Amino acid sequence: MSMTRGCLLCIKITMFIFNLIFWLGGCGILGVGVWLAVTQGKFATLSITFPALSAASLFMVTGSIIMVVGFIGCLGAVTEHRCLLLTFFVILLVIFLLEMICMALFLAYKEQFHNYAQEDLKKGLKLYNTTGNLGLTNAWDIVQTEFRCCGVKNYTDWLEGRDGTFVPHTCCTEHSPACRSIPSLWWQEACYDKVKDWVGKNIQSVGIFGICILIVQVFGLVFSMLMYCQVLKAEKYYE
Repeated sequence: MSMTRGCLLCIKITMFIFNLIFWLGGCGILGVGVWLAVTQGKFATLSITFPALSAASLFMVTGSIIMVVGFIGCLGAVTEHRCLLLTFFVILLVIFLLEMICMALFLAYKEQFHNYAQEDLKKGLKLYNTTGNLGLTNAWDIVQTEFRCCGVKNYTDWLEGRDGTFVPHTCCTEHSPACRSIPSLWWQEACYDKVKDWVGKNIQSVGIFGICILIVQVFGLVFSMLMYCQVLKAEKYYE
C-alpha cells in the first residue's frame, strides 16, 4: 500500500505543479487582454460579422478559460477528489477535441473560409471613418500602414460603395494632400494577401506554439486520469 500512496503522492505533486503553471499562464493571458482593452480600447476587429472578435476579447476569454480549468485541476490534485479530477479531464478533453475539429474543418474548407473572410472584410470597408466605428477605422489604418497595402483584394475595394474617387490616406505611398485621388500613388498590393503571406512566413513558429499547447493538454489528460485511477485504487483498498 505504501507504494500505491507513494505513486499517488508523486502524481499529486506533479499534477498540482502542472496546473499551477497552467493557472498562472491563464492569469498572464487574462492580464494581457485587460491591458489591451484598457490601453488599446480604440482598436477593434476588422470584422463586422464578429465585432467582439478582437485581440483583447480573445485574450480575456482564453485566459479566463485556462484559469478556471487550472483551478479545477489544482483543487482536484490537492483534495484528491475524484469528481473534480474527472471534471478536469472531461473539460480538457472537450477543449482538445474542439481544437481538432476546428483544425480539420479549416483544412477541409480552407478556400471557403478565405472567400468568406474577404467578403466580410470588404463589407467592413463601408463603415470606415463613420460614426461609432473608430476602432475599425484605426485597425484598417494600422494594417495598411504596417503592410503597405490598400484594400482587401486591391484598392478598388475602397471605391465600391463610397464616393468612387478617394481612398484613405493610409493607402498613399507618400504624404501629400492630392495623393488620395491619384491611383498611381496608392499601394497596389492587397492587404489580405500581404497578411496571409506574413502568416505563411511565420507558420513554423505558429505550428510549434500550437504543438506545445497540444502536448501540454495531453500531459494534463494523462496526469488527471493517472491520479483518478490511483485515488480509485486507494479508496478500494481502504474499503
